[in-house]
Amino acid sequence: MTPGQNTVISPESLTVSGALPGFLQYLWVERRFSRTTVKTYEYSVRFFIREVGDLPIRTVGLEHVISLKAHLTARGARESRIAGVLAALKCLLQYSRDVRKIQVLDTNDIKLPRPPRREVIYLTNEELEQFLAAIPLRTWTGKHRLAGFRFRALCEAVVATGMRLSEALSLDRNSVEMETRTATIVGKRNKQRTVFFTNRALHWLTRYLDLRTDKGEALFACESGARLRQKAVQAMFSRTGRWAGLEKPVTAHILRHTTATNLLKNGCPIGHIKEILGHENLETTCRYYLGLLSKKEVQQAHATYLDIEVLKDETRTPHAAPPATLKPSTPPRPHGPFDSSTWSGRVETNP
Repeated sequence: MTPGQNTVISPESLTVSGALPGFLQYLWVERRFSRTTVKTYEYSVRFFIREVGDLPIRTVGLEHVISLKAHLTARGARESRIAGVLAALKCLLQYSRDVRKIQVLDTNDIKLPRPPRREVIYLTNEELEQFLAAIPLRTWTGKHRLAGFRFRALCEAVVATGMRLSEALSLDRNSVEMETRTATIVGKRNKQRTVFFTNRALHWLTRYLDLRTDKGEALFACESGARLRQKAVQAMFSRTGRWAGLEKPVTAHILRHTTATNLLKNGCPIGHIKEILGHENLETTCRYYLGLLSKKEVQQAHATYLDIEVLKDETRTPHAAPPATLKPSTPPRPHGPFDSSTWSGRVETNP
C-alpha cells in the first residue's frame, strides 16, 4: 500500500474504537442527540474499551455485557449509571448493524436494570415565594441590582414555562412574543416546541430588560452582553437557596418539577403536562409525576371528574337488551379542547 493511501477496514475486523468516530457522528447528525449526550455516550464506550477490551464489534457477546455490569457494580455504580452505559453499548451495536452492516449481538438480549423510582423534589407555593423573595434586587446603596433582576426573571420564566435551564438560556431577546406570551424553543434532540409565559413572568422579564444597557442578543446575558452560562446560574441557585433558608435544595430542574407538580395538582391532564415539559414519551412524564398526589387529592379528583351513575337491573335476562347505564346529572367534562356548539350533553343508549 502506498503512503497516504486510506486503509480499508473490513466489517469483520472493525473494533469498538475503530467504530467510535463514525458512531459519534451518527449520534449527532442522525439521532440528533445533544452535545452533552454525545459526550456521555463516548465516555461510556471508552469505559467499555478500558474495562472489557477493544474487541471486534462482531465478537461482542453477552459474556462481555455481563463483564461490563460486573465492573460497574464493583465500582459501586447505581442502576441509573449502569443503564446509561448499557444504553450507549446497545446504541453502538445498532449503529454497527444498521449503518456498517455488521452482524452483531441482538440488542434485545441486553437487559437494562430498572432504576428505582426517585422521589421528585419540588417546592410548595410558599417555598417558591420564599426562594424568590431571597433574591437581592437592590445594592446596599439602594440602586437596582441588574444581576438580581436577571436571576428573578430567569426563575420566573422557568416556573411559568417548565423549560429546562439550557432551553431558557438559549433564548434571544426577540424570541419571546409579548402579545401572544409565547416563545419557540429547540429542546432535546433538536425538537422544536412552543412554551407559554404568564403575565407575571413577562412582568419580570420586562423589568430586567429595561435595566440592561448592553446590545447583546441573548435574553439572559452577563453585563458584557455575552450569553449567561449554566455553571454561573447553578452558583446563583446555590447562594439564593442558602439565603432563603430552605431545607430543600433548589435548582432550575427543581423549579421545572415545581411547575409540573403544580399543573398536576390543579387537574391538568398528564398528556398536556408531557407537551408543556417537552418530553418525547408519555412514559417519562408518568414515571416522574404519577404517584405524587396524596390520597385526599386522588379522592377529590375522583369526585370531580367521575360524574356517572351505574344502574343495576336485577330483572334483566341474559338475552335482553341492556338498559342505559350512563345518566349524568350534568354534561360530562370531555378531556381536551372541544366545540361547545356541538356538545349536546346527551349520552347515547344502545338501540
